[in-house]
Amino acid sequence: MAPLKLNSKNLSQIAAAGDVKVPSYPRGSAVKEGIVHVGVGGFHRAHLAVYVDQLMQNGLNDYAICGVGLQPFDAAMRDVLESQDHLYTVIERSAKGNAAHVVGSINSYLFAPDNSEAVIAKMAHPDTHIVSLTITESGYYYNENTHELQSDHPDIVYDLNPANPPRTTFGYLYAALARRHKQGLKPFTVMSCDNMQKNGSITRHMVESFARLRGDPVVAKWIAEQGAFPNAMVDRITPQTNASDKSDLAENFGIEDAWPVITEPFTQWVIEDQFSDGRPPFEQVKVGIQIVKGVHEVEQFEKHKLRLLNGGHSAIGYAGQLAGFKYVHEVMEDPVYRRFVWQTMQEVKPLLPMIPGVDIDAYCSTLIERFSNPAIMDQLPRLCLNASGKIPQFIMPSIAEAIWVAGPFRHLCFVVAAWFRYINGVDDSGEKFEVVDPMREELQARAGSSNPIDVLKIDNLFGDDLRTDKRFLEEVSTAMDLIAQDGIMNTLPKYID
Repeated sequence: MAPLKLNSKNLSQIAAAGDVKVPSYPRGSAVKEGIVHVGVGGFHRAHLAVYVDQLMQNGLNDYAICGVGLQPFDAAMRDVLESQDHLYTVIERSAKGNAAHVVGSINSYLFAPDNSEAVIAKMAHPDTHIVSLTITESGYYYNENTHELQSDHPDIVYDLNPANPPRTTFGYLYAALARRHKQGLKPFTVMSCDNMQKNGSITRHMVESFARLRGDPVVAKWIAEQGAFPNAMVDRITPQTNASDKSDLAENFGIEDAWPVITEPFTQWVIEDQFSDGRPPFEQVKVGIQIVKGVHEVEQFEKHKLRLLNGGHSAIGYAGQLAGFKYVHEVMEDPVYRRFVWQTMQEVKPLLPMIPGVDIDAYCSTLIERFSNPAIMDQLPRLCLNASGKIPQFIMPSIAEAIWVAGPFRHLCFVVAAWFRYINGVDDSGEKFEVVDPMREELQARAGSSNPIDVLKIDNLFGDDLRTDKRFLEEVSTAMDLIAQDGIMNTLPKYID
């Protein structure tokens, strides 16, 4: 039988045809859209949208999601979602088998380049209580060295001109918040769902800074006093969707979906209970969400996740691609590389806070199992995207702390050296690959040198504590020389204890 096209009309047939859960709740005009989400990609559709879907199945009808795309490439997501009545399929894959369910929590979608006013009006609407974000690290225009908004970035300069329609997330947030202030409404909660340490605190500072730079101290003060920017730790591995994923969904579950989401069974979200205009009853979600009282509790979980999972991805991604691997699980099938990843985690472990009830070794073992999941088919280029926003968060802080306590950091230095080599876009076999990074040109202009200091001189990525530490520079230089001379796989055994 031919697969059924995913849309509202076919939901009952899809449910009857196989073991696929579908939305049984009202959608469209029957619900209120209490969440506006900027950046509707795979992770959002596997994470927050899934939690909201579960709550809507339990009767929640005032927190459906309106998706927003700010970039020209978001037109593809708009077109797919509109053609499917904003429905999509989540496929959970593990060694035990696959499961699929249709998610309906995204109720509508706005494409900002076509109508910026519609996006501002939607965010400013009284029904909107939360504006959530997955805009990647580079979308925050955050200077890692000064901890300030990159006010000289051309996009920010453009948005600071009141004559221009918004282009950046902060331009839209400011415009909508200023309108709500004028209307006498509460500010909506701005909820970052990106993999960034102190994501809520950074977002708050960027929004307040933008408002002040726009010459609007009244709105900036109102945001500072009444706004809410909860910190959160998010976790779910979500590889990019490819053509085989769509054909597998059609063959095994009888659904024709132009853009399903592939993910793992594991999911986690630790979020600070700080909301300015109400929130969904997240406590009702059975698995995956922990509501905590303060930022300190979030930061502890966050530090574990960023330094171990995301740091582990960095250890796998850059060196793995240089070595010619394609998938994460293939890297983990190599016994030497698997030991290297485990030992890198053990190097980080003494630098992490103790959390009551959390066994760090058990967490590391869970991560090794997740990385080794052959059903996910997670591609290394996904891990390597936008490294200039990741390495300073996932690897460098552990190195800086190891410098401070005079602890071991050889494995971490190898990861840095592999990234410096990766920047050039040529693997150990001489094959070229694409480096996707907003700072690619500047990085590649500096990465041709064998001296790590040339890259470390980029002030908005690295601090003086790294540039001036002799032990760090020597360790990275040694690793760079070995990788250049012998390649990744011949060098790795030298980094196994």
